Amino acid sequence: MTGEKSTAARSEEYILKAYRRELWRPFIEGIKQYELVGSGDRIAVCVSGGKDSMLTAKLMQLLHRTGEVRFDLEFIAMDPGYSPEHRRLLEANAELLGIPLKVFETDIFGAVDNTEKSPCYLCARMRRGHLYSQAQKLGCNKIALGHHFDDVVETTLIGMFYGSQLQAMIPKVKSENFPGMELIRPIYCVHEEDISVWGRAVGVEFLRCACRAAEKADADASASKRQTVKLWLRNLSRDDPDIEKRIFRSIHSVWLDTFPAYKTKGETHSFLENYDKE
Repeated sequence: MTGEKSTAARSEEYILKAYRRELWRPFIEGIKQYELVGSGDRIAVCVSGGKDSMLTAKLMQLLHRTGEVRFDLEFIAMDPGYSPEHRRLLEANAELLGIPLKVFETDIFGAVDNTEKSPCYLCARMRRGHLYSQAQKLGCNKIALGHHFDDVVETTLIGMFYGSQLQAMIPKVKSENFPGMELIRPIYCVHEEDISVWGRAVGVEFLRCACRAAEKADADASASKRQTVKLWLRNLSRDDPDIEKRIFRSIHSVWLDTFPAYKTKGETHSFLENYDKE
């Protein structure tokens, strides 16, 4: 139809106008506050096909087009063993949203399919390694992943309740296995619900994790620690809408002097080390 906006154009308009306060502003604040993008960077935006990574791709694309800092972008997606239907959906959505995606293939699903213990953890680690490797081949010095505000809060609570540790998710981290490479999280300050609202407005059927292990987990949500934490937070937020914001702020204001022990750079330290020196 003449004059009808493309899906890509509408998706950008929603970001810059209708949902600017919810999406564009926290994205830009995170980029600046955590110094995620620098002049001369070549960043590989990793697209899984889900709503989070697709929004990350569009935000980075807009920043590249309109921002003051000059940097380059690559958009990469890994096919870990998708069915033909999932692969077509990934590529069709990228085309609809105007994302020039480069897809490479691995057999990660096959490798973790028979793993009974922590298949999602193993899959995530293998994915990360392949993404770093592919980005490096393209001359990139950074990869961008679509971890959002809710991921940060949930990861903090999962570590506390299930891992007996206070451990958060930082906005950027240097790779230990790929020298010179760095991981950044551009939508660190963006809420998942706002991403979902954008996705529904755009009208695209985004890809979910398409492995058999994830399908089994979906069938029994109580088996997923992250799903359990999501439900806790949802219930708590009904009485206290700002509770997630305060958890997020708390990881930016850690008072080490009040902890009996802490870890840094792989080493454990006790408050007793300096107790009698004060």
